[in-house]
Amino acid sequence: MTPFITIEQVTGDLPSKVRQTLRNPSTTFVWRIKFNIPLNPTTVNDKTCYITNTQGQSLSTTIRYSKELQSIEITPIFAYSKDASYILHVTTEVESIQGKTLPHDIQVRFHV
Repeated sequence: MTPFITIEQVTGDLPSKVRQTLRNPSTTFVWRIKFNIPLNPTTVNDKTCYITNTQGQSLSTTIRYSKELQSIEITPIFAYSKDASYILHVTTEVESIQGKTLPHDIQVRFHV
């Protein structure tokens, strides 16, 4: 079976941590980014977590932080275009409740 999305590139040492587990593939799938420590919810927003097309234009999304699951969910408002590439961004401005940040920005380039 052909995967619904193809992960084209991941920054840093994270490629082994990016998994595709789509249960119901759709062109508005949700990105779920799990953390091993609780985050400061005020640092989780559309400036620190966002999706762009390959030309750098931001997509309209909703951002939600789940304290219980320690995860950020990013959902596009409109469907991704088929046969197009996008980049998921999580910046070092996302902080834990203790004020710790990621060592570097995370970028995951994917193709729908």
